[in-house]
Amino acid sequence: MSSTAAPPTHDELVAKMTGGMARSDLPAFEGSSRLRPDGRPKPAFRAKLRRIPDAINAFEVIATLAAPVAVIAAVIAIDHPLAIVAAVPIIGTLQLRMFVLHHEASHRLLFSNRWLNDRIGINLVGWFPFGTGAHHYRRGHANHHRDEFGPREPDFLLYSFYPISWPSLRRKFMRDVVGVSAWRIVKPRFTGLAKLRFLPLSLRFFAGQAIVFAAFWLSGHPWLYLFLWVVPFFTWYQIINRLRAIAEHGGMTRTSDRRNTTHHIRQSWLARVLFVPYHVGYHLAHHVDSGVPARNLKRLNRALVDDGYLPTEASWPTYRSLWRALASGMPEPA
Repeated sequence: MSSTAAPPTHDELVAKMTGGMARSDLPAFEGSSRLRPDGRPKPAFRAKLRRIPDAINAFEVIATLAAPVAVIAAVIAIDHPLAIVAAVPIIGTLQLRMFVLHHEASHRLLFSNRWLNDRIGINLVGWFPFGTGAHHYRRGHANHHRDEFGPREPDFLLYSFYPISWPSLRRKFMRDVVGVSAWRIVKPRFTGLAKLRFLPLSLRFFAGQAIVFAAFWLSGHPWLYLFLWVVPFFTWYQIINRLRAIAEHGGMTRTSDRRNTTHHIRQSWLARVLFVPYHVGYHLAHHVDSGVPARNLKRLNRALVDDGYLPTEASWPTYRSLWRALASGMPEPA
């Protein structure tokens, strides 16, 4: 009588699949006048950090929604194939900016009025760039913050096994370029049409894309929906979103010390323009206290550095240096 081995426990998976980029030499932090020993801001400091800048965020929402309209209008006015090609990465980058604002709204930090936060950030900004405009992302993302790399971590595989070899990372990028990664994201919306439980999400997804398509149709160029909305999401967006995601948690592990769950990278203006807009690049600060609005993460990050929670050796000087380290693993055996 044959016996089957028991499936590995989650702790065993964590030990096997994560931690390749974690540091064992981080000094203990005893706290400071502004920070607790775990890095969280103390009440007085936290109260200042948690003020939501409604007016600034409103401007950012309007600008982010208007930007793709302006780019598409420019392409139509130029009326040249090269304009379409040039616009693909621009639109993909703008779609990522919409996602980042949606992420901010999922934390209820986009607007201090909760109704406005959800209607604008979730139901609108989170709808058009291939989302459902519903709250299921918020629920999954809450598990990500509650216990990074825990049993309910929605992106466990995305962050696992780093550092990997460059050929392995290149294959991931190839899947991004040819649309495989994007199809994995949108496929449940197609299969959900045949499943009563997921039917509302699927219908909302297709309704959102119908509105986007209608806007292209009213412009007199319906075919541009494919080239200036679908193609950017299925290609460029997937590449820069992967670069952003692995720079946040690639190779880190499950621990109460968030300095080993989340990378910290010194920010540059180019990175903020291309793939970490709206201060989302201060990701360690975001995980130390996910209730701090993005606009104030830079201030919290400065306190983490100045007060000694985040030592110099725990920071990456550039995204490029981190990506190089993430792709420095041993090649797979032949």
